[in-house]
Amino acid sequence: MAVGHAGQTTGTAQGGQVLRRRNVPEQRRSNGSATQHPPDEDRKKSQMPRSSVLRTLDEWEFLIAPLLFTLVSFFTRMYKIGLSNIVTWDEAHFGKFGSHYLKREFYFDVHPPLGKMLVGLSGYMAGYNGSFEFKSGETYPEELNYTFMRLFNSTFGALCVPLAYYTAQELNFRRSTVWLVTLMVLCENSYATISRFILLDSMLLFFTFTTVLCWARFHRLQKQSFSVEWFSWLFLTGISIGCVTSVKWVGLFCTALVGLYTAEDLWNKFGDLGMPKTTLASHLVTRVAGLIVVPCLVYMFSFWVHFLVLENSGPGDAQMSSLFQANLRGTEVGKDSPLEVAYGSRATIKNMGYGGGLLHSHVQTYPEGSQQQQVTCYHHKDANNDWFFYPNRNEPTYQPDSPLIFPGDKTVIRLIHSQTGRNLHSHAVSAPVTKGDYEVSSYGNTTVGDEKDHWTVEVVSDAASRDRSKIRTLTTAFRLKHTALGCYLRAGTVNLPQWGFKQIEVTCVKQNNPRDVYTHWNVEAHWNERLPAGDPGSYKSPFFRDFIHLNVAMMTSNNALVPDPDKQDDLASHFWQWPILHVGLRMCGWDDHIVKYFLLGNPAVYWGSTVSLFVFGGLVAWYLIRWQRGYDELKPADVDYIHYSGFYPVAGWFLHYLPFVAMARVTYVHHYYPALYFAILTAGFILDWMTRPLARRDRRAEWAVYGLVYAIVIGLFVLFRAVVFGMEGKNQQWRHLKWFDTWRISD
Repeated sequence: MAVGHAGQTTGTAQGGQVLRRRNVPEQRRSNGSATQHPPDEDRKKSQMPRSSVLRTLDEWEFLIAPLLFTLVSFFTRMYKIGLSNIVTWDEAHFGKFGSHYLKREFYFDVHPPLGKMLVGLSGYMAGYNGSFEFKSGETYPEELNYTFMRLFNSTFGALCVPLAYYTAQELNFRRSTVWLVTLMVLCENSYATISRFILLDSMLLFFTFTTVLCWARFHRLQKQSFSVEWFSWLFLTGISIGCVTSVKWVGLFCTALVGLYTAEDLWNKFGDLGMPKTTLASHLVTRVAGLIVVPCLVYMFSFWVHFLVLENSGPGDAQMSSLFQANLRGTEVGKDSPLEVAYGSRATIKNMGYGGGLLHSHVQTYPEGSQQQQVTCYHHKDANNDWFFYPNRNEPTYQPDSPLIFPGDKTVIRLIHSQTGRNLHSHAVSAPVTKGDYEVSSYGNTTVGDEKDHWTVEVVSDAASRDRSKIRTLTTAFRLKHTALGCYLRAGTVNLPQWGFKQIEVTCVKQNNPRDVYTHWNVEAHWNERLPAGDPGSYKSPFFRDFIHLNVAMMTSNNALVPDPDKQDDLASHFWQWPILHVGLRMCGWDDHIVKYFLLGNPAVYWGSTVSLFVFGGLVAWYLIRWQRGYDELKPADVDYIHYSGFYPVAGWFLHYLPFVAMARVTYVHHYYPALYFAILTAGFILDWMTRPLARRDRRAEWAVYGLVYAIVIGLFVLFRAVVFGMEGKNQQWRHLKWFDTWRISD
């Protein structure tokens, strides 16, 4: 092992003897490979004398430039922000969710709660009482200060600009490149547009930007490990990861980027034989604490506040466990329900799996298989969720005036659908989606049927008692075993196709797994005039169980957001269209009297950043080939610069873009916006690297090149400013902006 020749490449002997001629020119290299440059002001001083004013501006650039960029950013995000007084695009969703926080009503959504709580906070600060329904296209009432709520959201978008400035600095870009990256974020029309409304995207972008900045700064402090500043930026990175994930799960892709960096960093430290084992262990423990524990705590804390604030019953109750619902104010779950279930009781039966719904049936039949009446799980409450508990066919027929009999553990029962009178039934027919399980249907009636209508109750646990001889409302967890087939009633996370209304598939699973919570059920609501009312809601549901339950429910619902082949969604787009700016998105109606907004990016930013991704791939391939052929023009500092300032932005782009390639859910142009930021950073790296020889030879020429790029970026933002600030009047007056037919700016 040649310790003293760490920089050797193929073809060099350990003793220094040349085995083959290297194709390295003797003259000074002109590729501008060095990454550690003298400060800009020193280079300028060596070239020409400057006035004291210019020298002062140069020395204070670190303060003046970000301040000016930030002021312009606030202008572009807030100018004429209240012009449109109608509910625009997804304000219909997120404004409504903010209303639920103000009314403290529990609701359900596929996104984590942090961003929506901030929307609720903006409404509270605006004096809004939560009474407006936020119907799409509806005019805002005079008492709702929607302008303030939009300004609150736009602040997050405006602050992305100084974050981009400081991130570019931490990536060791030259000043000209720092300005370019900042301008590309500032003049990105789609960023400016989407930041102007009551949406989550400005918050998602803000925390994405903070995560990248904290990571970049933390990397620059690697030689100051365990210093106060090093610890500060480590934990700030963790907090930022927790925040971006708490706004949307897209933040997990940013988490993956930091995780990739951390894994590589620890692997390199593991290979450093000179590092004491205690130091290596300290690095591992601090990263686990800062980049895993802290983000998880931040994420969980957002849900703790979510549960704390939403104390009243609301439209999202059915997604949660029965015990959770029973403890909401104003709920009907468990209210006046008899405590113990008897034959003849009418009840709703809740699946206890995470995100589980209510056992449900309707008159529609399976299109294949038995073609009998469908049985599903459904999260919304209606009469089709009600079932009667009846004795099995081998016992005396149930009579309303007969003595009360209470089914319990090992009791064989029938469940009869209250609306159609059919029995809960299973048979040796494959389930419609999960082919390895048996189909569950509704069949026959109170008199017509067979032993395949029989289910054996197996009590799993009871939060109120150790007595398993009875089924108690809310507190008893039980399984239903098919008496004839030996399978268990199960409702997992699989959704039926459109013919099943995208409801959850219910099957009879052959495997006997007592720990499978998707085979656990409980009685949620219970009616029986012969039994006294109880108070089953006095038992609390643990936070961690509710936290896991809600997250699985979010995941299940998110997976169900697939394109409907029977419907045309004019707003949806495909992943391949985003990097090339093939489409935009109409955010509202296109009538002449409506102020119109069109989500479209800056062509220079989009196309330039996309090209840079390919150029980076070519650049890496070029240097790999040259290295293999014996050229050693790249110094270790150059490789480090390419690695951390070039590779990681590209990796960030792939991590944020490729999941949407494989994703089956419906997608829109705004899903590309986090990935776009990493493409912008890549564009900055490429231009910074390619212009280094020019910067060394002639600084004026360098600034001339950058000045041209600045002018193009700014000029195109100004040209397309109407899509940001609002288009009033007939849309035909903007037809000059419709460069392609897919840019539906004008009819």
